[in-house]
Amino acid sequence: MTFFADIADLDAIARRIRGRLVRMAHETKSPHTAASLSLIELLVATYWGVLDIDPQRPAAPERDRFILSQPHAAAAHYAVLAERGFFSVALLDRYGKRDRSLPEPMTPGCAAGVEAVPGSPGAGLSIGAGMALAARIRKQPYRVFVLLGDSECDSGSVWEAADFAAAQRLGNLTVMIDDNGAKGAGDLERVSAPLAEKWRAFGWDVKRRDGHDMASLIQSLDRGRKQLDGRPRCLLARTVSGKGVSFMENNDAWRRRVLNHRDLAAALAELRSML
Repeated sequence: MTFFADIADLDAIARRIRGRLVRMAHETKSPHTAASLSLIELLVATYWGVLDIDPQRPAAPERDRFILSQPHAAAAHYAVLAERGFFSVALLDRYGKRDRSLPEPMTPGCAAGVEAVPGSPGAGLSIGAGMALAARIRKQPYRVFVLLGDSECDSGSVWEAADFAAAQRLGNLTVMIDDNGAKGAGDLERVSAPLAEKWRAFGWDVKRRDGHDMASLIQSLDRGRKQLDGRPRCLLARTVSGKGVSFMENNDAWRRRVLNHRDLAAALAELRSML
């Protein structure tokens, strides 16, 4: 079942998840906080406004599938799954601990709601394309959504899967790209051809949206159960690295920086002021 709340409620959920995320990152000394913060609206819009799922029946054969192809964003995915009801929010305290209850990176079968764990950058799309084709073969109505990072699109496996999905006319497959325009080697647009042009060249239906505009994301992701013309869809969501915490936003210093106690207090103060 798709669960949809008022947009203001979803924005509040996103802020609450950001608060949990920075606590989790501080506790485990994770260096990927800013990258995880950029995709929160994408996750919330998908899990609350788009996916046909039932957290009480996480293995239902007719459920929509979601694959996070960014291993560094495990904390964000866990926090969303807990808030959505797949498991207790209290379990988030075990994130990254030695008992491996919620490991970083994710492992197969690590938590309810985790559909697949790609082993290398970009592999999530290959898995998603296989799931989408399986839906057709089994005559199941479910859709498949894959969230990629923009830098992942440097991987050759992404374009092999993109070519396959277009050739098979997998209209039940949607790719979302967390497009914050930056990568370890510098500004993405300076070292790679424009993403929209590449996805269109591979035969995909491409749309650009603000990756932090909840209403626009939901409308774009859920326009019809699937593409009637058979083209898979690509949503290029322009995002801000470190979104919601001013001193992290678009700040290259936070690509690998770990939150200390002072940083945590400042981040939480900002997030509380938005409530």
